[in-house]
Amino acid sequence: MNNYELALVVSTKLEDEARDAIVEKAKGYITRFGGEIGEIDAWGKKRLAYEIRYEKEGFYYFIPFQAEPTAPAEIERHMRIMENVLRYLIVRTDNE
Repeated sequence: MNNYELALVVSTKLEDEARDAIVEKAKGYITRFGGEIGEIDAWGKKRLAYEIRYEKEGFYYFIPFQAEPTAPAEIERHMRIMENVLRYLIVRTDNE
């Protein structure tokens, strides 16, 4: 299994419960494809480097996980269609 990190930028137009639901849905995708989730790092509301869908701020979440090499492609396929996710990125981290 490889170590990965999912970075999410979620819209600020949502209520707290809706944002939490998006993070839970992302966690569900990770576990569905055999991933093991680490401790989530929520950075809160930050200013974006440039506007995305006319929004200047977003809520940042970083979710470390371990999964098989085929899992990130499947997770990205589902993240792509999530409506209130402004940006997402899965990167492979070094084994420590």
